[in-house]
Amino acid sequence: MSDIYPALLQELRNGTPFVVATVIGTKGSTPREKGAKMLVRSDGSISGTIGGGKFESLVVEAAAQTLATGELETRTFPLHEHDNESFGAICGGEVTVLLEPHAMKQRLLISGAGHCGQALAELALNCGWPVTVFDDREELFDTSFYRDERLHLCTEANALDRFAFQRGDCMVLVSKGHPEDRAALRSILNRNPAPRLAYLGMIGSERKVSMVLSSLEEEGFSKSELEKVYAPIGLDIGSESPAEIAVSIMAEILQVTRGARGGHMRLK
Repeated sequence: MSDIYPALLQELRNGTPFVVATVIGTKGSTPREKGAKMLVRSDGSISGTIGGGKFESLVVEAAAQTLATGELETRTFPLHEHDNESFGAICGGEVTVLLEPHAMKQRLLISGAGHCGQALAELALNCGWPVTVFDDREELFDTSFYRDERLHLCTEANALDRFAFQRGDCMVLVSKGHPEDRAALRSILNRNPAPRLAYLGMIGSERKVSMVLSSLEEEGFSKSELEKVYAPIGLDIGSESPAEIAVSIMAEILQVTRGARGGHMRLK
C-alpha cells in the first residue's frame, strides 16, 4: 500500500492543490515498479517517492506544470545515458509517469467573526466550501461553532496582511465596523501582485460603503479597482437577520463565481 494516503487525505482536508504522480509503465531496469506513487504539493514538497534523484526532481517540475494547466498528463523519462533526452541516469530503463492534478477547492475567506461572519461561515461549510475566518477578538471564537475542525481561524493581529491568497479565493468583509473593513480592503488592494480573487465583497449601508470607497480613492486607489468590490454586499432579497444576510451573500458569491444570471427560475 502506498504511504502517500495519509498526506493526500490531509491535503484534501486543507483544500490545497496537489499532484499525484504514479508510475504506470516501466522498461528495463528502473528504481521503482509500476504502481509507485508520490504526492507533489504546490510548494514542491513531496510525500512518498517514485525513485529519487534527478529523475524524481524532473517529475516534481512536470507536476508543477500540470498543476498550472489542470490537465491530466503522462510523461516518459529515459534512464539510460545513450538517449538524447536522458539526463545522465544510467539505470538502463525507462519510466512512464501519470500526473493527476487535483485543483484546490474554492475557498471563502471571511474578515469578521461576529454574528454575520458566523452565519456565513456555517452556511458556506454546509455548501462544501473550505472557510477561513479572520478576527483578532479571540473571545468570539470561544463558541462550539468555531471549534469546528473544518474551519481555519486566524486570530493574530494583521493576519490578513500576511495571508497567502490563492487564485479563485472569495473574500468577504463583515467586520465590527467600517474602520476595520476599510483597513482590510486597503490591505487587499495594496498587495503586489494583486490577489486574483473571484469575489470581493464588503457589508454596509450605502452611506458606509460610499464613505469607505471615497476615502480609499482619496488615498490613491483607482476608481476601477474600487468598482470591482461588491458593496453593499449580497443580493437584494429583503434580508434582515444574520442568517438571512448570509443567504444573500452566499447567493451573490455563487452567482458571480458561476456566471449565473440570478433571476427567477420560472422566468428562464
